Order: sequence, then C-alpha cells, then structure tokens
Amino acid sequence: MNTFSIGNVLKKNVMTIALFVIYVFFIIGTGGNMFTPSNVTSLIEQNAYVYILGVGMLMCMLTGGNIDLSVGSFVCFMGAVAGVFSVIKYVGTPLTLFIVIGVGLVYGAVLGFLIAYLKIPPWIATLAGYLAFRGLGTQILITVSETSAISNFPESFTRLFTGKIFESPWGELNIPCVVIGSIAAAAIVYINLAGRARRIKKGYSADPMWFVIVKSVLEVAVILILTFKLAYDGGIPVVLLWIIAVLVIYGIITEKTTIGRHFMTVGGNAETARLSGINNKLIMFAAYLNMSVLTVLAALIVTTRFGSANAFAGQNFEMDAIAACIVGGVSAYGGAGTVMGMVIGATLIGVINQGMSLMTIDQDWIKIAKGAVLLIAVVFDILSKKGNKRQ
Repeated sequence: MNTFSIGNVLKKNVMTIALFVIYVFFIIGTGGNMFTPSNVTSLIEQNAYVYILGVGMLMCMLTGGNIDLSVGSFVCFMGAVAGVFSVIKYVGTPLTLFIVIGVGLVYGAVLGFLIAYLKIPPWIATLAGYLAFRGLGTQILITVSETSAISNFPESFTRLFTGKIFESPWGELNIPCVVIGSIAAAAIVYINLAGRARRIKKGYSADPMWFVIVKSVLEVAVILILTFKLAYDGGIPVVLLWIIAVLVIYGIITEKTTIGRHFMTVGGNAETARLSGINNKLIMFAAYLNMSVLTVLAALIVTTRFGSANAFAGQNFEMDAIAACIVGGVSAYGGAGTVMGMVIGATLIGVINQGMSLMTIDQDWIKIAKGAVLLIAVVFDILSKKGNKRQ
C-alpha cells in the first residue's frame, strides 16, 4: 500500500510545476501580454492540432514506444483532398467529411496491416507516408490551383471547427461561457471527492482530505481563470469542444477500459501480453488506424483555422506530437503514459512557442528551447526510473 508524501506528489507533478513557472515567467517577460484574453484563446487554437495528434501518438507509443512520422504530411494531403471536393468540386459538407474520413480509414487500415501483420517497423512504414503524402498533397494543390493553395471553403464546412459558442462582442462578458465553466469546476470537485470516497470504500489507500481539497481548489482556480479569459474574448472556441471531447474519450479509454489496459500491457511486455490472451497484432493495428482518424480531425481543424489547404500545412506536426508525449511523461519504451500528461506536455510546448514569439525571440532559439525541454524530460524520466529501481 503506497503512503502519501509531498515528495511523491512533487515528483509526479514536476512538469505541471514547470509549466506554471514558465507561464508566469512569460507573463512577466511580455508585460502581461501573454495573459490577455485574446492570447489565451490563441494558445488554445494554435495548439489544437497538438492535443489531437498527441492523443493518437500516445496510443501508438503505449504499444512499445512506436511512433507515426507520417501525420504531418497526411495533414497536408487530407487538407488538399478536402479542398478539392469541398471547393473545387462543390461537394456538400456532409459528403466531403464522409470522403475524407473514409480516406483516413483506408490509410489507417493499410498502415496498421503493414505494421501489425507484415511486421514492417513503424518508423519505416510511416516514413514512407511522410515522404509520399507531402508529395501527393503538393501535386494535388499545384494541379488544381496556380497558387498551390485552395481557399474559400464554404461556411457550412468552416463553422464546424472555427468560431465560438454563443459568441458575444469582444470585451463583453459571455454569460454562457461562465455558466459552462462553473459547471465544469463543480464537476471537478465532485469527481475528486467521489473518487477518494470510492477508494476508501474499497479499502484502497487514498490521499488525505486536506490534499484533495487543496488540489480541487487549484484545479477550480485554473478552470475559472480560463473561463473568464475566454468569456471576455467572445466565448468558448468551437475547437476547444473538439479537444475536450477527444481528451475525455481517450482519458476514459486509457484509464477505465480493458482495451486501454491492453495497450499498456502490450507496451510493457509484448510476450506476456500474448501469453495472457491479448491479440498483440490487433492492438497494434488499432493504434495506427486510430492515429489516422485523429490525423483527419487535426487536418480539418488546421485547414479551417487558416481558411485554406496549402503545401506547407502540417510541417513538423509529427515532431510536436511526439515531443508533447515525451515531455508529458509518456514512456519512450511504451507501457506507460496518460492523456493528462500529454496535455501538460503539449501546453508547455505551446507556452514556449507563444511566449518566445511574443518576446520577438528568433525562431531558431525557440527550436533550441523546445529541444532542451525535450531532452530534460527524457533525462528526468530515465533518472526517475533508476531511482525507483533502487528503492
């Protein structure tokens, strides 16, 4: 039975603490500009694709540290496909969505089959996609458009992923946003208290009540601050609803379902998983099929946000997703990682991007900073595992 200690709490939340410290640093460094309602909204919208792709990459990495290098190029390709049907061919939005999802499913099934059943190493199979889809997407755009871009998507298409819920004028408090945020804050308190009560009822170790209260207060504070920032910037972005839906669904899958435990088990020890009756091939197939579907969603979000499909879309997206997972504590060897950890990692990288940009720091230094954070996260993970083994 694990005993509660402040040391363990700090160790488990080191990246959360780092995120807070770095965010405060940039608020001070930008003279408060980082904390304006518009920049808080921008932070969410700019990093929406990282959260979506990060979830898919998390599921791949859980199976044994596997990754998908093709997601950035596939975002470019799917944007081009959506543009051709929606803008060039005047296909209705429902059918366009059906087509792009279908293409995503086909690619995911082919990729999953190659990796799971033909035993092609994931990095090789996805590297092929990385090269091929960037070329395919670019050629499609060049063929149908002189500017290598397709724009003027219909409103029925863009409003599915852009805009705000119950939008109000900038600077005016958005009441629906405040109500929804307050409900979310109350739900967090209930979940924390109910979770502790269940553990006690089942005879498991539980955190002290004072710690649960402090934790709940801090979480509520974050939710309410975010709520009021969004409320003063017109309301809740539509893309935030997509992000929350994906995070909640996959949070439940990874932590509360049998299939989630299977992903963990396969990544922890594939042979043990096989001997216990888990279909390792099916799990691997599902991971890459799932990754492709989420990449389609990310492509639609990115395309509608910029209002066009272009040949440069998706560049380095795969690296952002991988970095979000690693920084968020997802094991590079598989078998360990959480959706919330990935969220912390993605947000940390997003804060560094936005903060250094607002301070007009050169892009090369931003890349150096992100690389340093990634390396520190990996070193910390390795040292923590060594410390646990000694204990």
